[in-house]
Amino acid sequence: MRKPHPKSPRFKPTNDRQQKPDRTPQRPATAQGPGGSIPAPSVGRALMLYGIHAVTAAWLNPARPCRHLYGTPPALAALAPTIARAAALGLKRPSPISLERDVIEKLLPMGAVHQGLALDAEPLPEIDLEDVLIEIGAGPATLVLLDQVTDPHNVGAILRSAAALGAKGVIVQSRHAPEVTGVMAKAASGAVEIVPLLRETNLSRAIERLRAEGFFVIGLDEAGEVTIAEMAFGERVVLALGAEGEGLRRLVAENCSQLVSLPTQPPIGSLNVSNAAAIGLYEIARRRFVSS
Repeated sequence: MRKPHPKSPRFKPTNDRQQKPDRTPQRPATAQGPGGSIPAPSVGRALMLYGIHAVTAAWLNPARPCRHLYGTPPALAALAPTIARAAALGLKRPSPISLERDVIEKLLPMGAVHQGLALDAEPLPEIDLEDVLIEIGAGPATLVLLDQVTDPHNVGAILRSAAALGAKGVIVQSRHAPEVTGVMAKAASGAVEIVPLLRETNLSRAIERLRAEGFFVIGLDEAGEVTIAEMAFGERVVLALGAEGEGLRRLVAENCSQLVSLPTQPPIGSLNVSNAAAIGLYEIARRRFVSS
């Protein structure tokens, strides 16, 4: 377990006065194509970040080392305020590399909607549940737990909702969760830089640990006898969701404090897991806002 460094937030501008901002304008280098002098990415295509929101969030995240930024001239022009902001904050960033769109597409997975931007960056440092519990302390907090949700689009969308609605982390099982790839980062729209993905070996034990820390664990399940709107819960909440079709596994469901349902109207029997997560997180955030 590593205790989070107070000066290395996942996505917070640094105020360290010892850092002297580099205000030198960064001018894009140019390249002609695969035969030209383009610095090769240090990661595989699947791990490249792309799209305006994912690239912007990573570029401004002090905890995210960036190696190469590739962009079309119009995309780099649109990103100029972000580049200037990072320089003003003293973040160490490479000079952008100007490329044509077809060259950028060769650096990314087929069909990637890149919006003219691709970023070669190191993965974020791993953070575990104990780290987050130390950061949260004894105050109000919301966490999300995903039981074998493997679609990176869904996980990315859930991270986005978690960031928008104030959740402190998304817990997944180590062996049954996708990597943080460009696909997930694009779906998360920058949220991978804000909300940590917490990988745990055993979700049932993780739930027991959370309940011991005073968390009420809500399991979203069609078998729930009450709806989330009817459920009473406190200020420390975990929202647990299972894979589409299978739902929560038996041991995970049995360890939840309460199973609740999200009522739907026929002929639709259930919601996409990312939509269900957004509704559940909104209800938790709404009650906290009303009671404050």
